[in-house]
Amino acid sequence: MVKINSKFVDIQNISLQEFIVNAGYNINRIAVEINGNIIPKNKYGTTQIIDGDEVEIVHFVGGG
Repeated sequence: MVKINSKFVDIQNISLQEFIVNAGYNINRIAVEINGNIIPKNKYGTTQIIDGDEVEIVHFVGGG
């Protein structure tokens, strides 16, 4: 199990980029942290989400 934004999800051994695309996030409008470490966007394709990871995805919203 993986914890994503405080919800447990039964996924693992998937790249972060693959998860982001499948979940419908706009890669240009998010920041991602895995186990307390911010992941640079150029590492999304090579970073694997594995069992026990805690992932936080922050989605930026414009407005005023």
